[in-house]
Amino acid sequence: MVRRALLRAAVAGSGIAAAFAAGLLVPLRVLAGEWPKAAFEARDVATALDQAGVTNPATTENLLIRAPEIAENGAQVPIEITSNIPGTQSIFIFVDKNPQPLAGSFEFMNGAEPFISTRIKMGETSNLRVVANAGGKYFMVSQEVKVTIGGCGE
Repeated sequence: MVRRALLRAAVAGSGIAAAFAAGLLVPLRVLAGEWPKAAFEARDVATALDQAGVTNPATTENLLIRAPEIAENGAQVPIEITSNIPGTQSIFIFVDKNPQPLAGSFEFMNGAEPFISTRIKMGETSNLRVVANAGGKYFMVSQEVKVTIGGCGE
């Protein structure tokens, strides 16, 4: 029985390896969407916004940020973002005074609910900006978060 299981595993493994070699299977990382690498490497908010493709963001009340007014530890600042903007395709999170302002980029496909719950690092008290892309238009909302212990040491 052990020999049969070993032979089945060997045949299955060689079949999968052949499928990869023939290009029939691709790693999941290849299927991931494009990510704004230059925006994540930017050192100021204006450049990060530009590299992320954000143009003329309008202020809105349909983009909601739930973040603490005072974060005791900047290494873990919990935030929740909800977009009530119809057709939201992506959401970006920017922290103005971080060494690299773009803290997150999220894409929503096939009618996924545009909701994010995450933790980010903040080096110091700063504005937290959230930008949503819906139908090629950009919408932005911001909130100041006061940080008592920084989390982005350089």
